[in-house]
Amino acid sequence: MVQLAKLKVGVIGLGGISDMHISGLLANEDAILWSICDCKEEVLARRGEQYNIPEARRYLNYKEMLVDPELEAVSIGTPNYNHYEIACEAIRHHKPFALEKPVTLAAQEAAVLWDLAAEAGLPHMICFSYRYKSAVRYAKWLMGQGKIGEVKHVYGQYLQGWGLDEQLPLVWRFSRELSGSGALGDLGSHLLDLQRFLVGNVERVMADADTIIKDRALLEGEGRGEVDVEDYCHVLARLEGGASSTMAISRFAFGRGNFQQLEIFGDRGAILYNLEEEDVLYVKLSEEGDGVFRKVEIPEEFHVAQMTSFVNLVKGQGDGYDATMEDGYINQQAIDSIIASLTEQRWITI
Repeated sequence: MVQLAKLKVGVIGLGGISDMHISGLLANEDAILWSICDCKEEVLARRGEQYNIPEARRYLNYKEMLVDPELEAVSIGTPNYNHYEIACEAIRHHKPFALEKPVTLAAQEAAVLWDLAAEAGLPHMICFSYRYKSAVRYAKWLMGQGKIGEVKHVYGQYLQGWGLDEQLPLVWRFSRELSGSGALGDLGSHLLDLQRFLVGNVERVMADADTIIKDRALLEGEGRGEVDVEDYCHVLARLEGGASSTMAISRFAFGRGNFQQLEIFGDRGAILYNLEEEDVLYVKLSEEGDGVFRKVEIPEEFHVAQMTSFVNLVKGQGDGYDATMEDGYINQQAIDSIIASLTEQRWITI
């Protein structure tokens, strides 16, 4: 039996999210962690030794990595402000890519990337990770079968508590220049994508948000710097088809680690997806009588892994559920509209 060559994947950005990307690649028999890139020499050296990457394939500059003719695909997990330029360079070198969210700082940049990727015909994935939760996939299938009927209400929460730590310094997630937004882009982008993946597009929004801790210690030197992004954001929205939606998004929810919940109510049933210790799905369907919400067993076919899906996509074996740059653009457009609503204190039509 002929053994097929493994896909050679590079990882750009070795911050926290890279752990998920790398572990997914290492667990995949069809891929190999080929090269790594980070702007910090000590991080690059440490991770290079950890994963046994030869020094020749450790890069401080992503442009040098992307010219490697043997490199076949990349994941991009850097801070938001340089997603655009790195993705542009990946497209220029025709390297399929998995790009972290939000895709850019503004919808105009996302539109350019969408055009470039489409023109190049390049396989790519936006890392809306929760599309790969088995409960979400099964929920989508059940809804596609008409099990809950026409959706009327969607109630979403994405709550974390780490922002409460006043000792945290002014990292890039607290800077609008580097992140584009705070809890909205960090957590809300996922909630917006889940809502769109399962129900449909947002048509208009009204939002409220605030910054709770106004300044934090500078990363370098003495003194404190301003936190100019929101610590929480609450969004009221109307979706295509008329469904009404609310979203509660916060990095200041005491006791929450990575709490995510989406309740979808139709005229014939309801679905509740929850992610805390594990992703679970509860349903209540009119066809089952007057029973309470019940936890459902999720068939094995709905269990997938994000980086396995990326490898399959690059190899031409995608399942059609991966987020594209079009999805990233529509997501960023919604984020920009929510920010406009916060600024202008009114409903914004997208």
